[in-house]
Amino acid sequence: MKGARQPVSSTRGWLFIALRWAAALLVLAVLFHFLPFATLRTAIARIPPARFLIILFLYLCAHCVGVLKWRMVVNAAGASLDLATSAQCYFGGLFGTLFLPSIVGGDAIRLAVGLQNSPRPAAVLAGNLADRLLDVAAQATLVTIGLSLLPGSLPLAWRERAIHYLLLLVAAGLAGLALLYAICRVVVKRSSWKLRRLIVRLRFALRSVKRRPVVLIAGWLTGTLIQFTFLVLTALLAISCGLTLPLRVWLFAWPLAKLAAVLPLTQGGIGVREAALVALLSPFGAPGALVLAAGLVWEGIVIFGGLIAGLFALILRQFSSSEKTS
Repeated sequence: MKGARQPVSSTRGWLFIALRWAAALLVLAVLFHFLPFATLRTAIARIPPARFLIILFLYLCAHCVGVLKWRMVVNAAGASLDLATSAQCYFGGLFGTLFLPSIVGGDAIRLAVGLQNSPRPAAVLAGNLADRLLDVAAQATLVTIGLSLLPGSLPLAWRERAIHYLLLLVAAGLAGLALLYAICRVVVKRSSWKLRRLIVRLRFALRSVKRRPVVLIAGWLTGTLIQFTFLVLTALLAISCGLTLPLRVWLFAWPLAKLAAVLPLTQGGIGVREAALVALLSPFGAPGALVLAAGLVWEGIVIFGGLIAGLFALILRQFSSSEKTS
């Protein structure tokens, strides 16, 4: 029976992946239909291959800093992961975003590798959750800075809409945490002793992170710096496409577009992020075709970066396996 169930489960998984890619292509097709394709193609052709490669290299460098941030946070929870294993987890997760839903889908691979290599699996789970919350806080920080720098550039209706969006995001986050806490309490009361021990270990790991505010602050600042680096790289690609906007405009629109891509509607948020960016930049007079061109090239950076990250993760895995057998 198990052998029969595995092919069905595998087929269903690949079907979901195909559907998410189809949804991404559908969103992009709608954008292509309503935006001038000739302008889009000309804008993309303006980007020199050398600049694309340089931005790809800087993108990977920023993620190398992300490896250090992730390791710092999960080890604060007590995961005890070395640098090579942390890099394997992080880069494997970055590769996984190409095949799993939304931009957080790679966490499944990141956790799978970490749980296998850590003596405290609950610490890996708690640390990864804390790291993800720090990334959301970094995005909110960039949006807040962008709003504070746009008192006269953003129409009043859009300012109110952005503030409502942030308040809704905060409220949804708090509600999610409250719901998770309530579910955990119910599960603890009705679960077996083995599951209770696991939940207690997870709670202890979360408290370990909470007791180290310096690590949390450092992780938040590092995450903000990494996200700001991605924002600047996107703005540079846009300039190459012929779209020049003030940096404060990107600070407002880019993080909101990335947060929209968290919704597990398309593969890796492709299409959703571009559509959100076109909508958010339209009040500032940005031509939709140029915005879409910059977004598509950035998706190319993300895809190539994910493939290279997967290669790094595979090399690290082979190196680790050879060390264990020798």
